[in-house]
Amino acid sequence: MGEDSRRGGARLSSGLAVILATEDSRVSNQSTHVYNCEDFGHQTAERALEYIFDLPYKSIQYSTKPISDEFVRSILKNKVLKFRDPDLVHGDRDGICILNKIYGPYSVSIDDASICGEIRTFKQPLLVESLSMFSSARANACVWKGKWMYEVVLETSGVQQLGWAAISCSFSDCKGVGHAQDSYAFDGRRVSKLNGEARAYGQSWVVGDVMGCCINLEQDEISFYRNGVSLGVAFEGIRKIEPGFGYCPAISLSQCERCDLNFGSHPFKYPIEGFLPLQAPPTRRSISTYLLRCLSRLLELQCGDKVDSLSVEKLGRLKRFTPLLELFNPISHVICEEFFAALDAEAGSLEYAGWGPFVSFLMEVFRMQAPHDYASLDRVLDLFTDNEKFHLMFHHIINSLSYHCKTAPLVLMECPYSGSYPYLALACHILRREKLMVLLWKLSDFDFLLEGFFSMKIPNKLDLQCLIPTVWWSGSFDDASQESSMMLTITALTGAITKIEEMHRELCRLIIQFVPPITPPHLPGSVFRTFLQNLLLKNRCADHNPPSPGFSSNSVLVSLYNVILHLLSEGFDMDETGGWMKVFGPKFETEKGFLHRGGQQNFPVGLFIKDDPHRTDISRIGGSFSHLLKSYPVDDEDEVIRWKEGCMDDDAITHSTKQKPCCCSNADADFTRITKDPIRYITKGSRSHCSSIPERSAQVAAECSTSSLNDEIVDKPSSSDRSESEYGYQPVHHLWSVHSSAHLTMATLKEEELLDAMLLLYHIGLAPNFKQASYYMSHQSQSIFLLEETDRQIKEKSCSEQLKRLKEARNLYRKELIDCVRQCAWYRIYFFSRWKQRGMYAKCMWIVQLLLVLSKVDSLFAYVPEFYLEVLVDCFHALRRSDPPYVPSSVFIKQGLASFVTFVVTHFNDPRISSADLRDLLLQSISVLVQYKDYLAAFESNDTAIHRLPSALLSAFDNRSWVPVMNILMRLCRGSGFGMSKHGESSSSVLFQGLLRETCIHDEGLFTAFLNRLFNTLSWAMTEFSVSVREMQEKYQVVELHQRKCGVIFDLSCNLARVLEFFTCEIPRAFLSGPDMNLRRLAELIVFIMNHMASTAAIEFFELSIRRQGLSLEKINRGMILAPLVGIVSNLLDASTEFEDGQQNVVSLFASMGCASTMHYGFQYLLEYNWAGSLRPGDSSLMKLKQLENFSSLLKRRTESRDSSKVGFSSALAEDSQCCICYASEADSLFQPCSHRSCFGCITRHLLNCQRCFFCNTTVLDVIRVGKQTL
Repeated sequence: MGEDSRRGGARLSSGLAVILATEDSRVSNQSTHVYNCEDFGHQTAERALEYIFDLPYKSIQYSTKPISDEFVRSILKNKVLKFRDPDLVHGDRDGICILNKIYGPYSVSIDDASICGEIRTFKQPLLVESLSMFSSARANACVWKGKWMYEVVLETSGVQQLGWAAISCSFSDCKGVGHAQDSYAFDGRRVSKLNGEARAYGQSWVVGDVMGCCINLEQDEISFYRNGVSLGVAFEGIRKIEPGFGYCPAISLSQCERCDLNFGSHPFKYPIEGFLPLQAPPTRRSISTYLLRCLSRLLELQCGDKVDSLSVEKLGRLKRFTPLLELFNPISHVICEEFFAALDAEAGSLEYAGWGPFVSFLMEVFRMQAPHDYASLDRVLDLFTDNEKFHLMFHHIINSLSYHCKTAPLVLMECPYSGSYPYLALACHILRREKLMVLLWKLSDFDFLLEGFFSMKIPNKLDLQCLIPTVWWSGSFDDASQESSMMLTITALTGAITKIEEMHRELCRLIIQFVPPITPPHLPGSVFRTFLQNLLLKNRCADHNPPSPGFSSNSVLVSLYNVILHLLSEGFDMDETGGWMKVFGPKFETEKGFLHRGGQQNFPVGLFIKDDPHRTDISRIGGSFSHLLKSYPVDDEDEVIRWKEGCMDDDAITHSTKQKPCCCSNADADFTRITKDPIRYITKGSRSHCSSIPERSAQVAAECSTSSLNDEIVDKPSSSDRSESEYGYQPVHHLWSVHSSAHLTMATLKEEELLDAMLLLYHIGLAPNFKQASYYMSHQSQSIFLLEETDRQIKEKSCSEQLKRLKEARNLYRKELIDCVRQCAWYRIYFFSRWKQRGMYAKCMWIVQLLLVLSKVDSLFAYVPEFYLEVLVDCFHALRRSDPPYVPSSVFIKQGLASFVTFVVTHFNDPRISSADLRDLLLQSISVLVQYKDYLAAFESNDTAIHRLPSALLSAFDNRSWVPVMNILMRLCRGSGFGMSKHGESSSSVLFQGLLRETCIHDEGLFTAFLNRLFNTLSWAMTEFSVSVREMQEKYQVVELHQRKCGVIFDLSCNLARVLEFFTCEIPRAFLSGPDMNLRRLAELIVFIMNHMASTAAIEFFELSIRRQGLSLEKINRGMILAPLVGIVSNLLDASTEFEDGQQNVVSLFASMGCASTMHYGFQYLLEYNWAGSLRPGDSSLMKLKQLENFSSLLKRRTESRDSSKVGFSSALAEDSQCCICYASEADSLFQPCSHRSCFGCITRHLLNCQRCFFCNTTVLDVIRVGKQTL
């Protein structure tokens, strides 16, 4: 069918307009129309009939008989048909041959014999899907002369090769269309054309695109069209093939790719002028489309006062000249009868008319833009639904409407009634009729059709350029009119999305209220519940790669999520929509959404523990479902757990307290300006919220009594190897479980069940989108920074060559920024409307309370699906990073989500969570949140965080989680290091610094283990960094990947050194009066790092290796790693005054390390380094440099004195008494039982990480120092 007529301003949709225009052109030469609008008032009924049937003036003789069905039928037979040429096949169809006619002599379909791989027909007639890694097939029609085309609707947007192939072209499991010489294809995923080799061509495609594949054998060309827009000639000079052995339509699909082929069985959406469909349209189509045109004119006469102003002026007199009420029934009934009679005359006509002309006619009557003509549409539906044959055509009509919802693009000039809105509005009005809703429900593809209605075509980058032609951001220095223009554009697009979502909710409401006519009777909601279950079943693996066959479009998942979120958050208006809709079950509460109800909460845990084959393969927190059944046998699948909102946190803000949470309060009153002016805020706010540490998404009323848990919960066994008190569990008073049989029945649609479905929809549908949104928002902030930095450098540079490079870089940054601004604007429109943010906030509150309650019962907590936890974290961070923000960050957690802090702190190292990735997800959340002052304050005011976080962080610093733990420690301990005041990093947590100090002092074993891992990790990081720099030096080039690697490892090394500096400041006794090994390892690390920093041969090369794109040396330099070294030495010297001979011990240790010249050079390098960029004038850190200078002088004197005392000394240790590991000390210790010897220092360090002898690998039972007791 042709592109929607509203593009051209016509009142008819283009499919009907094109078809009727073709047919009417034949009559125009045979009849003369002399209707004068001014004379209509004086005409008779005969003249009205001539107008309706498009007959020549006065061709109907005056009759005294009343106008009846027989009279109208006689006019059609005697008058109309003689003015019509006999129906002919459209155009000259010479040059085409149908090879395999098993589907009919004129039907074009996939030739089963040509299939290579595995292709299944997903839906009749030609919606196909590949089930193998790579599948190819040809159609059963070949062409060798003329101009031909077919259309492909993309159900997925992956690797598909669409085009033409000669009959002689063979396919294999790795070679498809475009790989052989006589095959030609286009692949929109890789944006390339293929004929033996791939070359760049065309545009990227998206789900819902309609691809036109055209072959012009008159000029030997092949071209492709995307949504009716030419992509240009793809191939020229294709080889001519003799008749009967021409080119066939051919496709190649990768695994799980789907497309809908239309060879002409129904009208093209975007017909290309001059190109014919491969399958000839029905020969009787002209009379059926003519009759629909007659009915359209009849309706215009009947409802002339409701049409547009032009029609009113034209028909204002016409409607007065005859009693149209008397004319309408006989004329309309005859037209309807003749219409179906014409369709019955030829096979395929019913499908063709249902897909094309009839839907176009309905849209013309209904109107694409509001206000819609519901009265006229009802008259048409009353007319046609009375005919039994309409039921046969209804399947094609509803298929066509579903198809248009998938493929209708948003058009800026048509907003807000754009995209799928008009088709959805028409479908919803049709389905308000009980008879038609029953017909839809009985269709075998009911679920598939509903998915089509919930689809929405998502624009790609090129589409966004048309939708958002003007781009503006704060600091762009563009004309102020561009800001206003972009605001108007966003408002228009927001209106369009809002209208479409309203129709989705209306359709959902109709399905929920529908009661199927079956026995035993079902309750309202049963049909929607079944549809939802089937959809979730086939999409539960949609996040896998590749996904399961038949998975739904992402827009379907997003639309259903939004519908359910609106239902649970804002409530549904469940008023009856017709007398046939009766609600037998409990209604949803409309005054307050489910997510916003305070007081008592409940949840049927049967959703988790029931042995449902549809859910058993879903990963659970405690492991696989089969494993959990053995560990925690299910006692009662109908159990419902109940609690009181807020019982898990003291002083919690809930929906029942006087102060309401953010989702139900006026906390966002100050953000009214943001809502009205989002662009200005976004471009500023997104930069201020940018974190230097990468985030991981997937990115992340009653007070609690101190009485004990009830007996049923207390007696539950724990799967953890730690006690409940160690996890900070609080006794819960308002928590109990009951049997659900008295209150709930699975036959009805429950809100808790909808919540469960919504979370899974979020996990598989929304989370990937929010991940992309986060990427574009971060990239936008980075692009703005790079653009501003480049502008600054352009102003400072004078060299023409440098200016040229900078301007080229600036153009590139600006282009990337414009794309990011468009993408971010689209994500704001599509995902971050205010009601969605409100619902997401309430959803986070609900889920975190549910998880906290379930975590008190091991047997229930283990069954919780992993996606519950993933959705909680991802939704929390998506809302936190939403652009514009939902509420100020100062109240985001405090006013409703304090329980989130409790949950992540309690469970980020909970051994009951079997997935290490999930625990990492919680730890990453803490790492991200503590980067911001407002969120850090939420941790400082949380009792669970105060009691658990310090020790949990130190124990979690292991080989897997050391990076996020290091980031958290860095944030908590900022501001106290050498040179950090220059960067204003004084917003650290004094509270947690004290808690960390107390934890380390009181748990010496924990701190010792942590310190050992910290030493090892810092040593590894610096070694890895040095190796990477050396590799680049040897290659004499800076590879971007190596440069990025160096930058990351250098940052990690700097942060680790800062953490070590903090502990030398807060707990110096661990190094000065603790085990000798701590101070020795610390000194070795300092010397090791100084050597690497000071002895690099090519200093400029080193600086280049760590410099990030667009960053100057002022922001990243050697001082970042050297500063903590100065701070560490200074901290040791400051604290040594408290210990007897403390400073002498530090000096002596460094002096005894050997390589005195290298060590002195390193300290001298520290002193001579240009600290001006790191220290402010009058900075207290300047005194530390003076202290370091004194230490260096003292150390130099000590080493010189020691060296001179060794002159002439001949009593060196015998070679066999030296430690063979370090060759610097006496081998004074023995391993037992193997008796191998080494020095005490080497053995002690080795045993920190391994309990085996490093000579013979024997397990060490004890260590004996010669002449001393066992270690």
